[in-house]
Amino acid sequence: MEKKIEIIENIDPSVIYKDLSHPASGGICVFIGAVRDTTQNQKVNSLFFEAYEAMAIKEMEKIAAAASKQWNLNRLIMQHAVGDKKVEEPVVLVGASSAHRDDCFEACRFLIDTLKEKVPIWKKEFFDGNDEVWVTPHP
Repeated sequence: MEKKIEIIENIDPSVIYKDLSHPASGGICVFIGAVRDTTQNQKVNSLFFEAYEAMAIKEMEKIAAAASKQWNLNRLIMQHAVGDKKVEEPVVLVGASSAHRDDCFEACRFLIDTLKEKVPIWKKEFFDGNDEVWVTPHP
């Protein structure tokens, strides 16, 4: 299985098909998380992400390995952005390709859920009125 795992400044969703396409893949599934304009009835102006990059990559590698053991995947991608992000900007992208849709759908859900649960990436939300808060990633 080929994989691409990155902590990057900017995510470019326009190249995702090329990154996941494979001659043996009949299915490609992608999840893109973006900055939304409202959280808990407060208007969001922007988000800031920071990561412990070495550990984040290591955890993402473990998640990729677990996915490749569980499902028959041909390619896999996991990207998370760092830095300042405005409303509608992509901040996380995961995807998988496989011969059949079930494997890539299930793997994609596992990738995003496990990334959010285990990878050391922190988010600060900035609201109208200059309010800001670090979001606790793991309840």
